[in-house]
Amino acid sequence: MPQKIKIPDVLKKMNELFASHGFCAYLVGGAVRDFLLKKNPSDWDVATNASPQDVMKIFHRVIPTGIEHGTVTVHLLSKEIEVTTFRQEEGYSDSRHPDKITYTNDIKDDLSRRDLTINAIAANLADGIIYDPFGGQEDLKKKIIRTVGKPYDRFMEDGLRPVRALRFSAQIGFKIDGETFDAISNPDIQEKIKSISIERFRDEFSKMLRSPLPSEGLKNMEKTGILKLFIPELAECRNCSQKDIRGFHEFDVLDHNFYACDGAPADNENVRLAALFHDIGKKDARSVELFQGNEIIHFHKHEIYSQKKAEKILTRLRYPNATITKVCHLIKEHMFFFEENWSDAAVRRFVVRVGLENIRDLFDLRYADIYGMHRCKVDASSPSVKLLNTLSDRIRKLEEDKCALSLKDMAVNGTDLIKNGIPAGPLMGRILNELFQCILEDPSMNTREQLLNIAQNLMKESQAKAQAALK
Repeated sequence: MPQKIKIPDVLKKMNELFASHGFCAYLVGGAVRDFLLKKNPSDWDVATNASPQDVMKIFHRVIPTGIEHGTVTVHLLSKEIEVTTFRQEEGYSDSRHPDKITYTNDIKDDLSRRDLTINAIAANLADGIIYDPFGGQEDLKKKIIRTVGKPYDRFMEDGLRPVRALRFSAQIGFKIDGETFDAISNPDIQEKIKSISIERFRDEFSKMLRSPLPSEGLKNMEKTGILKLFIPELAECRNCSQKDIRGFHEFDVLDHNFYACDGAPADNENVRLAALFHDIGKKDARSVELFQGNEIIHFHKHEIYSQKKAEKILTRLRYPNATITKVCHLIKEHMFFFEENWSDAAVRRFVVRVGLENIRDLFDLRYADIYGMHRCKVDASSPSVKLLNTLSDRIRKLEEDKCALSLKDMAVNGTDLIKNGIPAGPLMGRILNELFQCILEDPSMNTREQLLNIAQNLMKESQAKAQAALK
């Protein structure tokens, strides 16, 4: 009995419309793979022997999103479904798009152009029966990543395909077939990989970072040379030792960064990026001293080196400015050192420096850093975690007490100062900052009357200094 999957109702409706006009249609690609893996697919791709023009006649709402390549987007029952005509492809002179597309009536021809066997499985929309001409189901059972056809030929068509193979391996936890893996390091394939746009690499890289264990994909990127092609600064962290008699670290800097990335929340790209790059500057900051005959390794101010390198990398990979700013800020602040004897004012200054909106992410980065030291689950009873919990509790109390943690929380603003004779300009800025420092030290001073009185005194003091300078 042929294997089949349950076809969603909206796709059954789509098939009825195709069939009424004499066409057939198949669910293809990642959606079929996900159904077979008992996962819920995030979107659906359909292949059909109807031409793009036929599709646009059959359905009322169709957007020609990629009509030059035979693809349109159909809006049906509040769903967006990509529909592509069965096609064959020839030549990839730009290492991405085929030079020639030929429409065909055979679903096998269409599946033969796909990159991996697990992505070259189709399900007939009429009955859900699986069509698998390249052994994708067997590879799913064996948990193997393998190309459709010869790896060299498939990868030479599009330099992104080797990166996708590594990403899929990390994403679904499959091993890459030996011949497929070896082909990625071929000099010709490496040149093809180098030719892809930085945005296409970044998108695959980001998907890899969202996988359960990004370190698996990152290590494969290192082994195949792809890491050195796109993020050489990270690859250079290999064999940068940080293990000494104090026992803080078990791994070199590269593996520590990889495992810290594993330890960061999978759904928070900013923290995963920060974890991956948080110690990337250690190679530049490294120094060694002898203490009683033992080598002690130091990385003074490595967070500054790491921040600068991360900014350079993320800019080169064309991440959004907001992402770059956030990630670099987390890296810069990740070496904070809290002690229980901190005063309330010290805690308030820490929150102001880091930003209340960044506290949760910074703590998650610290937990990831701890995980990456020995690749062990963070122990809630450890002294470092207890300190973090104490700091978290004290910050929570600041929020509950509604302490002023930014200029906008003060009882006065620039308009109030102008009304009280203090002109807009640099002097006002300095006075507002002084007032803010006052209430950080003593929140009870955050009253309109007290702050305006202090502001007047500060203005008089400034004027007196200016007059004295003229004499």
